[in-house]
Amino acid sequence: MTSNQKITPCLWFEGNGLEAAKFYTSIFPNSNIRDVHHAKADTPGSKEGEPLMIAFTLAGQEYLALNGPPHDQFNDAISLSVTCEDQAEVDRYWEVLTAGGGKPVQCGWLKDKFGLSWQIVPKVLPELLSHPTKGKQVMQAMMQMVKLDIAGLRRAFDGKAGS
Repeated sequence: MTSNQKITPCLWFEGNGLEAAKFYTSIFPNSNIRDVHHAKADTPGSKEGEPLMIAFTLAGQEYLALNGPPHDQFNDAISLSVTCEDQAEVDRYWEVLTAGGGKPVQCGWLKDKFGLSWQIVPKVLPELLSHPTKGKQVMQAMMQMVKLDIAGLRRAFDGKAGS
């Protein structure tokens, strides 16, 4: 279960790490489950023979899922940010990640059915926000959105937020 990366994020799940890894790898291109390490003995999070550590890749980034006992829940202090080329990609990721019990939050944030926070971000957003005179109105428009709407962000940028 070695990684080519120096640092690999490890996500703690309460017994459903393999289910989560299968879900995540079904969503993103260039994703797969690389290895499943089964517990050699009973642990606080897995019985002998059950999945304990799952190595998977999401869009080329390596991750680990650990099946552990009940512990701290995921919170917004860490999230996975997905850069999207266009509104269709924003919509697609938003729909699949909120399906089955996920919840929309605000400003492009959501929680998936496992409680992990995600940011679904149009590629154009940093450019719009960083504009020296129009960034403030884009930020104000974004703060009113749940799922980010590129057309609405562009209207705010152009000073046509109400149209």
